[in-house]
Amino acid sequence: MKDYLVFDLETQNSFDDVGGRAYPHLLKISVAGVYSYRQNKYFIFEEDQLDEFEEMIKKTELLVGFNTKYFDNAVLQPYLKEVDLKKVPACDIMEDIANVLGHRLSLDAIAKATLNTKKSGHGLDAIKYFKEGNLDALKSYCLDDVRITKDIFDFGRKYKELYYNEKGSDKKLTIPVYWDDYNIEFKNKPGGYFSQKKNDNEKNLSGDEDKPKKKKEGFAVSQTGDNYSLF
Repeated sequence: MKDYLVFDLETQNSFDDVGGRAYPHLLKISVAGVYSYRQNKYFIFEEDQLDEFEEMIKKTELLVGFNTKYFDNAVLQPYLKEVDLKKVPACDIMEDIANVLGHRLSLDAIAKATLNTKKSGHGLDAIKYFKEGNLDALKSYCLDDVRITKDIFDFGRKYKELYYNEKGSDKKLTIPVYWDDYNIEFKNKPGGYFSQKKNDNEKNLSGDEDKPKKKKEGFAVSQTGDNYSLF
């Protein structure tokens, strides 16, 4: 069965570290966060586990992300042995917004106006976490960006529009989105913005005693409400 994937990457280096924006392939991936609609699970992969992510991409009908066309894809492509990302159907939310408005908006700006939520930090924080060896914070940050991206995508598919605030005011402006082609049903009901029911039997990742032991394969989590839980 085919799938839709929402993903986000964090990098080991900044553009300043590698000599500028002309060298995205030198940034190197620290972690990749992924949500699978078919499995209704979140996954997190470290650099040496990206072959597992590639296997997921080979089975997907759509890759969803934010600024993926010119950033994430350029960073990810050197790691892929069989997949050409230019040939994979994709929805780059930032590009779709820019095509309508004529300018870019940040993920945080869309999240605040559309979902009344915000990012848990900045991309430079993720690089800091990596260099400090704080993998728990790094993975949590990455998965939070995946969750926000997915919730924005779900909102746009359902209501056919997104929102942002007019510069210097709280006035909300509308961005029409044309994602009707992406409205397919999956067996598992997606979690996140449209599904806030919590399962008391699942363990919260924030609890020290519930943290999973490190293992070689990528580690999967499911999301119920706003908590990431071991699946």
